Amino acid sequence: MSEKEVNILLVEDDYLDIMNVERELKKINIEHPIHVARNGREALNMLRGDGTEKISPAPSVILLDINMPKMNGIEFLTELRREPEFSHIPVFIMTTSNEESDRMAAQRLNVSGYIVKPLTFDTFEKGPSSLDSFTLFLDLIKMK
Repeated sequence: MSEKEVNILLVEDDYLDIMNVERELKKINIEHPIHVARNGREALNMLRGDGTEKISPAPSVILLDINMPKMNGIEFLTELRREPEFSHIPVFIMTTSNEESDRMAAQRLNVSGYIVKPLTFDTFEKGPSSLDSFTLFLDLIKMK
């Protein structure tokens, strides 16, 4: 596998959830740069380089909360999927919402997985998970 810089974009407005994601990634030895945006609008600006430094290279994965101020996760994902430069990026929804409407909206926008918070990777190892694709992706990142 070729050497490629890996970036992770975490779009999350809750400070404790940000700390939790960073801690869980470190526990499984993921030490790639994590860029944090506090809402969808800020994330789009970081991707495009509008008024802030552009994330370069583009993130290899986006971890996305649904319920955020200014621009929520579904609105962000809708915009992301419209932009050819970013439409291919795997996105994993992270939310406390168990609403079927949120799941359906996310699936229509081609998410790679849906994670109900609080995020913990310990549960992934205890049996089959709807996040098998996420753990597979993490394995690929670890190999880089």
